[in-house]
Amino acid sequence: MTSLDTLHANAGSRDYAELTQRIRKIGLLRRRHGYYAVKISLNVLAFAGGWVAFFHVGDSWWQLFLAVFFAVMFAQLSFIGHDAGHKQIFRTRRANDVVGFWHGGMVGLSYASWMDQHTRHHANPNHEDDDPDIHIPAIAFTVEQGRTRRGLLRWMVKYQAFLFFPLLLLEGFSLHVSSVKSLWRKDLKARWVEACLLTGHFAAYLTAVFLVLSPGTAVLFILVHQCLWGLYMGCSFAPGHKGMPTLAAGHALDFLRRQVLTSRNVRGGVWVDFALGALNYQIEHHLFPTMPRPNLRLAQPLVRAFCDQRGIEYAQCGWLRTYGYVLQHLHAVGAPLRLAGR
Repeated sequence: MTSLDTLHANAGSRDYAELTQRIRKIGLLRRRHGYYAVKISLNVLAFAGGWVAFFHVGDSWWQLFLAVFFAVMFAQLSFIGHDAGHKQIFRTRRANDVVGFWHGGMVGLSYASWMDQHTRHHANPNHEDDDPDIHIPAIAFTVEQGRTRRGLLRWMVKYQAFLFFPLLLLEGFSLHVSSVKSLWRKDLKARWVEACLLTGHFAAYLTAVFLVLSPGTAVLFILVHQCLWGLYMGCSFAPGHKGMPTLAAGHALDFLRRQVLTSRNVRGGVWVDFALGALNYQIEHHLFPTMPRPNLRLAQPLVRAFCDQRGIEYAQCGWLRTYGYVLQHLHAVGAPLRLAGR
């Protein structure tokens, strides 16, 4: 990530207003209630069908295939929670929160805690001080972060490019733990609602797994399910910003350039849109967080053309290439520590 604290210092903010006017004029900010009604219904039916199949199959190693299925479903349900958090589904915050809390409960995540962190990320993407998404103890995203690590964490930063995907296998467990820890925050929105939802989720999940499966199979089912879900989530969110430029305190970028220059799109068709929950349109999503998911694909050509007209670099590449950029960046950040250790 290169620092952008001195680039585009004199950029104006009127560009974003003009782009927004164009987007609004063709109706891309209008809610897509029909789309979300179908999407949520299909997700819930598939999720419920998965549990029916789980009880029908019983204590069998075939359940590991269902563990893979549930990893995919947990991610798809999480994507709906993400959309609700951005008010993409309904116009009012209350209606979106109902959907968000419900989906958070289904996968065992604190919707309110995630909302707090994700809102700060959107306000300050890749900001070296203010973006919580680039402050992860096990990974350093800048050379300066790497130099502050000590002990095991310092060793991990040295080889973080090799450890990145293995670490993502733990992301599902990390999300659960951080969700439970957030319940101790007295300022957490709807804390008791979250407590009931998370308690209900873990009680139902663990009871079902250990009631139907033998202890060994149950533990393996949980490991496969949670590890693959964590890997899926990490692989969905990481391409959008990791390996892109960071912003230092006091930078002079306006909103449009701050969002575009720190984000990366992933090129692909409808299957990529489905697999990544349309997070592959990270630039458009950051510029218009309330834009319904299916409209992001329609906005992409317009946004790119607008950026090209104004000489704003617009990053987009294929799915596999974006992981190459991420790993290259992580390897480069760890290089000074590896050299120091020789």
